[in-house]
Amino acid sequence: MLSIYSGIIIFIFFMIFKTIIIVSERENVIIERLGKYQRTLTPGIYFLIPFFDSIAYKQEMREQVVDMPSQSVITKDNIQVEVDGLIYLKVMDPKKASYGIGNYLAATNNLAQTTMRSEVGKITLGAIFSERDQVNANIISEIDKASDPWGIKVLRYEIKDISPSRHVIDTLEKQMEAEREKRAEITRATAEKEKLINVSEGQRQEAINISEGEKQKRINEAKGKAEGIKLIAEATAKSLTLVGESISLECGDEALKMRLVDQYIDQIDEVLEGGDVSIFPANLASLKGIFDELKGKNSILKGSSHADR
Repeated sequence: MLSIYSGIIIFIFFMIFKTIIIVSERENVIIERLGKYQRTLTPGIYFLIPFFDSIAYKQEMREQVVDMPSQSVITKDNIQVEVDGLIYLKVMDPKKASYGIGNYLAATNNLAQTTMRSEVGKITLGAIFSERDQVNANIISEIDKASDPWGIKVLRYEIKDISPSRHVIDTLEKQMEAEREKRAEITRATAEKEKLINVSEGQRQEAINISEGEKQKRINEAKGKAEGIKLIAEATAKSLTLVGESISLECGDEALKMRLVDQYIDQIDEVLEGGDVSIFPANLASLKGIFDELKGKNSILKGSSHADR
């Protein structure tokens, strides 16, 4: 009898244990009643109806990471590369995640691989490296659309590694080396161009300075000549004034003639000293009398001048 009571007590405790369920913070529990969805349990303590209610699914509510295996894809420029990645997702609707798909992790992984092959095939190898963020965003957008009925949300997708073949790597290295040489040549050409520009600018400035100097020199020479002409003109004017005053004096006319005769004689002397002159005026002999007469008058003028003093 005691063993029967003991069995009953154990059965009662077992049933109580089976009817009490504690849901942890990191998960949600799907409860079915008689094989049909009944409710979703969030974190807390709950009581189930024995023999009617049962735990169908437990869904992880934390963010999950799916490591996508490496796969071979072909880029737009027909280069074969090995690409792998990481998928970050989270269950948003435990019911859909339980009944919408058999295994949402495997389904998301396969969908990500297919989407990645499609996206990488649209761009060149160089664009994969330079536009990686855009490729990731496109893959997330496509996976998100397809996975909405599964009750999950793809938070991030990251291309982890891109591995071209050895041949492609060698080709890329040669291209990069050629590009570096090109940039270096452009830099050298630019430096040479700037050097020539600086030299020509210096020569131009030098020519301008020389021209300005020559201009200033001519201006100074012109000013000097103008000053000289001015002085000569002033001296000539003063001389003419004195000559005019002399003419107005008594015997001034004779003095003027005597001055002209002296100048004429000086000019004849200059002509004779040239040595190439063989023609003389026909009245050169008759001039002697005129010169003697004028010289006599000149003596009289000088004597008269001394007497006046």
